[in-house]
Amino acid sequence: MVDLRANPFFLNDRQIKWVNDTLADMTLEQKAGQVFCPMGFTDDENALAHQLRDIGVGGMMYRSGPAGYIQATHRKIQDMAKIPLLLAANTECGGNGLAVEGTSFGAPMAVAATGDPEDAYRMGKAACSEGAALGLNWSFAPIVDIDMEFRNPITNTRTFGSDPERVIACASRYMDAARECGVAVSVKHFPGDGVDERDQHLLTSVNSLPVEEWTETYGKVYKSLIDRGAMTVMVGHIAQPAWVKRLAPDSKPRERLMPASLSKPLLTGLLRGELGFNGLVSTDATPMVGFTSAMPRALAIPTAIEAGADMILFNKDLDEDYRFLLEGIKNGILSMERLDEAVTRILAVKAALGLPDKKRAGTLAPGPEALSVVGSAEHRAWAESVADRAVTLVRDREGLLPVSPKRYRRVYLNVIQKSLDPEDALVRRWKELFEAEGFEVTVRDRRVSIAVEDFMAPELSPEKGKLMHEMYRSVGEARESYDLYVYIVNMQNASNNTTLRLNWNVCFGLGDDAPWLTSEVPVIMISTANPYHLFDAPMIGTYINAYSAEPHFCRAVMEKITGRSAFTGTSPVDPFCGKDYLN
Repeated sequence: MVDLRANPFFLNDRQIKWVNDTLADMTLEQKAGQVFCPMGFTDDENALAHQLRDIGVGGMMYRSGPAGYIQATHRKIQDMAKIPLLLAANTECGGNGLAVEGTSFGAPMAVAATGDPEDAYRMGKAACSEGAALGLNWSFAPIVDIDMEFRNPITNTRTFGSDPERVIACASRYMDAARECGVAVSVKHFPGDGVDERDQHLLTSVNSLPVEEWTETYGKVYKSLIDRGAMTVMVGHIAQPAWVKRLAPDSKPRERLMPASLSKPLLTGLLRGELGFNGLVSTDATPMVGFTSAMPRALAIPTAIEAGADMILFNKDLDEDYRFLLEGIKNGILSMERLDEAVTRILAVKAALGLPDKKRAGTLAPGPEALSVVGSAEHRAWAESVADRAVTLVRDREGLLPVSPKRYRRVYLNVIQKSLDPEDALVRRWKELFEAEGFEVTVRDRRVSIAVEDFMAPELSPEKGKLMHEMYRSVGEARESYDLYVYIVNMQNASNNTTLRLNWNVCFGLGDDAPWLTSEVPVIMISTANPYHLFDAPMIGTYINAYSAEPHFCRAVMEKITGRSAFTGTSPVDPFCGKDYLN
């Protein structure tokens, strides 16, 4: 059962009475509604009334929007809800997780690269104080995954790196800041992402570590943060077969590969039992394939709560999921005892955050005057400082740095990212930065490519003709045309990717898109996201990890490559991917 006086709730008699009285006053249908935290898509009162009054959801999460709009919407839904809501956001790297005007620290890995956990505190302070000004009380952060597998397309720069001690240090300070702002954290994604090279958005991924290694890494991280007072844990659609086998020796292979969000051994046995977590457990987003493919949804929704989750994050269809939960109770899949326990924890978090008192005072969402903290000068100065100290020079083998128009006047700029448009905002930003230094810049138009059939075509378009010429021009002409090749690689980690690997736009291994000429012309590669590109471009002698494409990170890189500022960032991961002979 739930110990309301213990970590992480520490409720007093008055707060405990509110939890118990509120639970006792709720119908079965109201209890069922509390376990859902849907995505917020609208501020329309008619649409919201059904979610907030008919179903009575326990929380909501809106994506980032204009600060005034988000604050007003939060105020509206808190006024409409009978029981105050947990209002969440992905404030992983700053206040921009909820307000488009909010302060961005780029990425958790950038913060880790400064080597100073106090930057994680500052990131948490900016994220949670700016979020709280909009009515936020639940931060889906800090991310405490460990980036063990460089091929993983979703962890990457969202993590504090590959060292568990660094993860603990940074996550702990983020938590301290959140607590000061009256915001509950949600450490994620239990039992730990970053081991598998696949994305749980697309399948049930696997944390394949043996029990002993898991305990010394992920287990140590979670135990440290639980003992420190983490109020909620977000559970991923990630299997941990070694621990299931340890806790349930007779389990079948399918049970050992069940996502943690549906696994009683992992939720009740490992998280509650072995790690002693007494707080609220939320699933990760349940529309993700890692959840939906595990079992029929009519079974999965009540099974998640029975297994030990307290809250269901997001829905395919809220009405349908609500019905599935009620049917699960009727059919015996979910016990009333387990539902009451889940709702008790939800109410306990709300009491610990003082939400009932704030509802009575009408302060669940602050007034417009609170918005002055969003994107404040102090927070932006913190973010600028992180950018300055995070940018990491991985190597400069040929001593190309610093660059100047005197040494390398003619620059060929190739920005590799999802967008192929040479007028994309990031391309323009880098072009303007180089031009402001006095460089002459030619931008690679990545919309143009050569196919095999083009070699036999009687006539090519001017654009393709130019690229064909670049592919077959002599080394002498390449040297005469440009003094410096600059690759900006912006392969951002995001959900639903299968890889962040470099994919050169070439034909027959030829072309100006791939770094064929590193022995002929000076070449620099700057990654503004994924820090592992040397795996695919080991021939690059001068390589920089910036961790973020935010404008202040781009400016910091320019300050450093021109020699006006020293590189001080230290890599939180192995940028050589274990291939030490490439260094």
